[in-house]
Amino acid sequence: MTGAPSALARHRAFERIWRNPRGWRSLAAVNHTTVGLRFILTALVFFLVGGVLAMMMRAQLATAQSGFLGAEAYSQIFTMHGTVMMFLFAIPMLEGCAIYLLPKMLGTRDLAYPRLGAFAYWCYLFGGLILLGGLAAGLAPRSGWFMYTPLSSSTYSPGVNADVWLIGVTFSEISALCGGVELAASILRLRAAGMPLSRMPLFAWYMLVTSAMILVGFPPLILGSILLEAERAFDWPFFDVARGGDPLLWQHLFWMFGHPEVYIIFLPAAGLVSTMLPAFARRPLAGYRWIVASIAAMGIISFALWGHHMTTAGIADHSALVFSVASMLVALPTAVQFFCWLATLYTGRPVFRLPMLYLAGFLAIFVLGGMTGVMLALLPFNWQAHDTHFVVAHLHYVLIGGMIFPLLAAAYYWMPHVSGRMPSPVLGRWAFWLIFGGFNLTFLPMHLTGMLGMPRRMHAYPADSGWESLNVTSSIGGFLQAAGFALFLLDLFLHVRVGRRAGRNPWGSGSLEWAMALPAPSYNFGAIPDLTAQPEAHGGHPLWHRPGLGADLASGKGYLADPGRNQRETLAVEVRTGRPAYLLVLPGSSWLPLASAGALMVFFLALLFKAYIVVPAAATLAAGLLACWGWRTGLRTDPSAVDVGNGLRLLPHTVARHPPGWTGVQLMLVADAAIFASLSFGYAYLWVVSPLWPPPACVAADAPAPLSAAGALIAATAAAWMARRRRSLRARKACVAWQTGAAIGGAAAVWALGRIVLDAVPDPAGHAYAAVTAAMLCYVAIHAAAGTVLSGYGALRTWAGYVSPVRCLDVRIPLLWWLYSMATGLAVLALLYGTAHALR
Repeated sequence: MTGAPSALARHRAFERIWRNPRGWRSLAAVNHTTVGLRFILTALVFFLVGGVLAMMMRAQLATAQSGFLGAEAYSQIFTMHGTVMMFLFAIPMLEGCAIYLLPKMLGTRDLAYPRLGAFAYWCYLFGGLILLGGLAAGLAPRSGWFMYTPLSSSTYSPGVNADVWLIGVTFSEISALCGGVELAASILRLRAAGMPLSRMPLFAWYMLVTSAMILVGFPPLILGSILLEAERAFDWPFFDVARGGDPLLWQHLFWMFGHPEVYIIFLPAAGLVSTMLPAFARRPLAGYRWIVASIAAMGIISFALWGHHMTTAGIADHSALVFSVASMLVALPTAVQFFCWLATLYTGRPVFRLPMLYLAGFLAIFVLGGMTGVMLALLPFNWQAHDTHFVVAHLHYVLIGGMIFPLLAAAYYWMPHVSGRMPSPVLGRWAFWLIFGGFNLTFLPMHLTGMLGMPRRMHAYPADSGWESLNVTSSIGGFLQAAGFALFLLDLFLHVRVGRRAGRNPWGSGSLEWAMALPAPSYNFGAIPDLTAQPEAHGGHPLWHRPGLGADLASGKGYLADPGRNQRETLAVEVRTGRPAYLLVLPGSSWLPLASAGALMVFFLALLFKAYIVVPAAATLAAGLLACWGWRTGLRTDPSAVDVGNGLRLLPHTVARHPPGWTGVQLMLVADAAIFASLSFGYAYLWVVSPLWPPPACVAADAPAPLSAAGALIAATAAAWMARRRRSLRARKACVAWQTGAAIGGAAAVWALGRIVLDAVPDPAGHAYAAVTAAMLCYVAIHAAAGTVLSGYGALRTWAGYVSPVRCLDVRIPLLWWLYSMATGLAVLALLYGTAHALR
């Protein structure tokens, strides 16, 4: 006689399905827990590297005219300290925390694209190794972590030092974009049943807005890095004033990324605070809707602030005034969150345990940093304090106060979740006071050195400047901080070894991630929670309203409690309501992410060392490996509905109207559109500021090639549309033919655009107008080439039987891509040839 499997047998079956491979094969793991921890641990290593570089700088500045570091070495160390902390520690660490925590908080088993998360990690690691390899070889950049032109141009920075920065950072930014796509799609689609947007955990709201900011904010820097690398490698003068460029264009593109990045760092850290604080205040967070509104407002306003970094660079007075007002305005949504945190503590029953100590340190330090930020938003004060140590102090008060202290609190708070053991309160308190005291001893005097006129980025200063005693104090504080972080790392190591066992939900939190055994199993939940009957569980605290939820899920009371289908399954929901929508079947461990990132690393290294003959082969290999990801993920027959538990039957994601693949492409096109908008901004900016724009030899308005290119783009889009209409099994041959036609149209568009660049555009090295024109046409050509590949791939998939009236993603994605490519391509052709015709 057979019956339902026991709870233990079910959990063993789930563990067999979801666990990682053993030994060296674990490099193929794609589980979000593993990927998130890899991000966190790798970012921690980079943090230690950045900290060592900071201590070297403090040793150099401790005394006047110190000979510890020369000017060249100091410039490299200064540049790499900022680069490591901003690009290799801050954002990857926070993305790693989100990758680890979000599925557990949302009541699901994994993220929407497990292989994309693994790919993002390997891109991040390889990009960071390029940067650290340059430092170890003495080839680190020396132009500052902001790489201002013309100091970073080939004239003033010969060699590959600046190229190491541009290529390493761009490689790492690909990782951040992939993480943004994955997190946004997962928050929108993968939640517990009955969890609408209005009842999501606040950390999910913070990360949703952060992901949107990453998709819009990172592309300007990626574009700027590409343009600067093109100028260095091919002499295209985007930033050369003598040939129609402008070095301030780099500053605009950099700070379009750089200032939103401050809030990209702050928002996830604030999300951690909003998650931990209710557990110690013993009540839900006050003002849930106000906080959500303030998060959105902060994300929007942050994109209007970039120019306040340039108020002394010569921008127009009215522009500087607008940026000044926006810089002060952004304090309002920040204040809303602070008032809600304080109201939660005031109206609750606070328990002052170890993580709460670090949260208190965050509240104190970030307020001080915010006050100096408002001071710097005032134009007269900004003109006085700009490029002094006052700005350095403000930056560290905001970033360390706004990020490091919440991260340290989070480390102690979720430590039991990872290891199943509790941290040491004694060592944790000693570490806090060393870090907190050392931090203030380091950066508080910098406000004074800045007010006394000490510039930033200087490796030595005169003995009679009056700055030495303050710098000695800052250096002592820096080493105290280092001792505090060393004690924190010792605490982490000891607690894993000898820490006492943690019980389930040791902090008494109401969040879903504590409704599981500790340490967390690889599949998270024995059943997907059903929160439909808990409308009162507002703001992500279901465990407070249903204390036995963890035991219910372990016993199989929920969705997808049966592992019998022997595949990685989770539930996808409707975006707004949280009602179950379809069954999502996730891929298992795979070597493809590592191989694809490795091929991309070869591509970037070939660019770095000017081995251009290798570039096409590496790009083709990377594209081929990426194409392999999806080939076997579809079905060749239309599936039937599947029993997911609780009397509900759902169709698999392969026949859903809005599967994860569709959402992911839409999000990627948002980032793509941000690149196009940044490129268009560059064209318009140079047109306005350049004294001779365009030069006499401009694009010919009567050339036949643009009409051919426009016709080919329209034809390819029309063919993709017809393929969308001819996707049935009975019309499979017609669908394949139309997909092939779209690919041929794309190839024709690439050829016509190439003819424009070769025949109608002047030498791109001669003037910035020709360089920007060539860049915009290359943008269109690259998208046409990608559309050609997508349509050809869709034709092969259709011929192989993966497409039917309901399994049509391989037809819909090429159509979406062609619609976007046609719109941007026609806009570029109209802009270039319309302006050329108007100026004749």
